[in-house]
Amino acid sequence: MDNLNLGIIGNCSFAALVNNRAEVVWACMPRFDSDPVFCALLQNGQTPDRGHYAIELQDFTHSEQRYLPNTAILATTLYDEHGGMVEVQDFAPRFERFGRKFRPVMLVRRIRLIAGSPRICIRLRPAYGYGAGKPGLTYGSNHIRYVCPDQVLRLTTNASVTAIVDEVPFVLEDDITLLLGPDESIHQPIPDVGREYFERTHDYWRNWVRYLGIPFEWQDEVIRSAITLKLSSYEDTGAIIAALTTSIPEAPGSQRNWDYRYCWLRDSYFVVNALNRLGATKTMEDYLQYIINTTANARGGRLLPVYRINGKADLEEREIPQLPGFRGMGPVRVGNQAYTQIQNDVYGASVLAAAHVFFDRRIANPGNEALFTRLEGLGELAYQHYQEPDAGLWEFRGIAGVHTFTAVMSWSGCQTLAHIAEHLGLQERAQHWYRRAAEMRQVIDANAWDEQRQTYVATFGGKHLDASLLLLRELGYLKADDPRFANTVTAIEKELRHGDFLYRYIREDDFGKPTNAFTICTFWYIDALTALGRREEARALFENVLRCRNPLGLLSEDVETDTRELWGNFPQTYSMVGLINSAMRLSKPWEGAY
Repeated sequence: MDNLNLGIIGNCSFAALVNNRAEVVWACMPRFDSDPVFCALLQNGQTPDRGHYAIELQDFTHSEQRYLPNTAILATTLYDEHGGMVEVQDFAPRFERFGRKFRPVMLVRRIRLIAGSPRICIRLRPAYGYGAGKPGLTYGSNHIRYVCPDQVLRLTTNASVTAIVDEVPFVLEDDITLLLGPDESIHQPIPDVGREYFERTHDYWRNWVRYLGIPFEWQDEVIRSAITLKLSSYEDTGAIIAALTTSIPEAPGSQRNWDYRYCWLRDSYFVVNALNRLGATKTMEDYLQYIINTTANARGGRLLPVYRINGKADLEEREIPQLPGFRGMGPVRVGNQAYTQIQNDVYGASVLAAAHVFFDRRIANPGNEALFTRLEGLGELAYQHYQEPDAGLWEFRGIAGVHTFTAVMSWSGCQTLAHIAEHLGLQERAQHWYRRAAEMRQVIDANAWDEQRQTYVATFGGKHLDASLLLLRELGYLKADDPRFANTVTAIEKELRHGDFLYRYIREDDFGKPTNAFTICTFWYIDALTALGRREEARALFENVLRCRNPLGLLSEDVETDTRELWGNFPQTYSMVGLINSAMRLSKPWEGAY
């Protein structure tokens, strides 16, 4: 694999990435942070005998790929030089069954004959041990078992088992269904199962989208982003991962290769906030339970910045030598050492993520005094630590400072606790948190405002800027008409803007100076311009970022500013959040739009 022109399929239990030739190049099973069953994305073609799942069309000429409208079902049409056409439909089942969500760890592939007499070859080659091992194989009349040390996968199909085992090309004369999942028998006709799963999954996603509160403009872009965010949530615990992949470099040869298959509390706040704006409240409710369980199990009461999707913090980072990496640009890392860092903004972020349940009347289980008491514990930690040096939201590995973003996020958490207390009629607690917030604001203004340059700075007493300062209005710290906000935006665009994109910072860090733009920062800049009334500039920049999306409408973490090429882990929830927020703010209102 040499690009990120990939589609994501999933069902909130697991997910997979499929390229435009109908090859599954990445899938961790049975969950997002598991050993990848398919890892061709990071193999650079060096171990072709394992790690991918291809539907190869003989005499292939070209392909087309699309999502079925308003669904997470991916359709890839393959063409051969003889007029033959094959459509591969890829999805993971998700629908209501027996009064609950049915979301098995199963990848369904339906191969449909469209025209001619095409010849295909099915190459199903799982791996284990991050590409080190090739499973054992047993098979029966309609199934093949792939035996790994930690799990057994079973392919159940109405295709010739011999043709799949021996990888023999054959003429496609009828539609084929391939069900890859746990080692469990299927007791119904295989095509019927595939058809039922397809139809019910199709209906589920169409109905889910129907209830989104989308903007008038950029509807398709917002819908695709919302589905992608939903697919990044692990419904069993409520965790939300930062991205599906590990170790896609932030820039070529940069060594900035990190594992993002985990739940960052800060990132997840932004995700649930975006989905809540669209009316998708269930993900927020699930994530609240994740926060409650994580804080209850926190060591010494302190929160870590990142956890596994099961809420544990066993994220010891290691390198995987057998995987050469995306385009051969290793290292491939598993785990993330950021879990050992101090990032004090997590307390404020967790309070803000939970705050919606106190005010949104659609929530099935609204916030109450007991939940507020739990959140007060996080508020106390925010207050205690907001002036302490930390690694900041950019997770510097060798640099510490009192970061303005951390302090403002902590302030926002305390201010929000005051609002919640007032809403619950707890006046004494409201006044307590208002006093705390007022004290924190005085400290922040005294230490983070550079009077000479007339701008807020990234760290207390520092001289550098970073893009997180664009969030001072978003977090409620400054109003849009506050001259300090406009001055800060002006300073940032002078220092961090490169063409039509924004860098997160330009200072040298542990790996040198950043060379690619961090996508979410450009969206933050767009939002700041919109708030300042510079809407035409903002719209032009927004349309520019939209043109950077891959052919299926997805974004990664970073963009190369000259070539517009996507880099970094994929698909990046932060980036999809930015798209949604900017579209909501820039769109014409529905009233009078047509």
